[in-house]
Amino acid sequence: MLSDTWYLFHKYLIISLRMPLWSLFALIQPLIWLFIFGALFKNFAQLPGFPAASYIDYFLPGVLIMTVLFGSSWAGVSLLREISAGTVDKMLVSPASRAAIVLSRVLHAAVQVVVQSFIVLVAAWLMGANTSWNPLHIALAMSIILLLGIAFASLSNGLAIMLQREEPLVVMGNIMTLPLMFFSTAMVPAQFMPGWIHSIAVVNPIEYAVSAVRAILIGETDMATFGLGFGIMLAFAIATLAWAISAFKALRD
Repeated sequence: MLSDTWYLFHKYLIISLRMPLWSLFALIQPLIWLFIFGALFKNFAQLPGFPAASYIDYFLPGVLIMTVLFGSSWAGVSLLREISAGTVDKMLVSPASRAAIVLSRVLHAAVQVVVQSFIVLVAAWLMGANTSWNPLHIALAMSIILLLGIAFASLSNGLAIMLQREEPLVVMGNIMTLPLMFFSTAMVPAQFMPGWIHSIAVVNPIEYAVSAVRAILIGETDMATFGLGFGIMLAFAIATLAWAISAFKALRD
């Protein structure tokens, strides 16, 4: 399984490297949000109790997570297209591991969003964001992004296998992005939220990802918050990946 996963992952990686503009297009929306929201809400930092020196510092972890959602929630679309083109059927008559077919696609999507998130991080620094550039802190933040990318790419691939149509998958992709972002502290601190939104944020995995990245990159390092977020992201990634692989095996058995 591991060798098959590496071979297929390498194939998808070469395809991405041959079309780098396709991956860069996914950065446009997060960068626009970073620029517009950073300017629109910059006076938030002057409110009593605001937890960061500037709004762009506070919002940056949310933009990084947003990059993951935009980049990985559509991973199932390419799987649907390969199913329609008969590519997946050709893989199935080969001795390739069934789990590797899904795992390689998920890892490819996750690695892509890690690279994209690092580019967004550099862009935010150029815009004046005050973040930690400790290599260990950056590596830990990227580990959260990798796990979240695996989780949402797995969800997208699993939904693609179940739905077998692109239109409902696009709708589900929209449901998995903006609503989850708004029901978290990505844009607004918890103390500024209505009580009912804060209650939803407690069970929202995006909230723990945003908090973990913020705890390691912005202000003083909070390893307890990071550790909680990492544990939840790890469990979330394992559960969703296992579900996507089982859905693929059930469909093709």
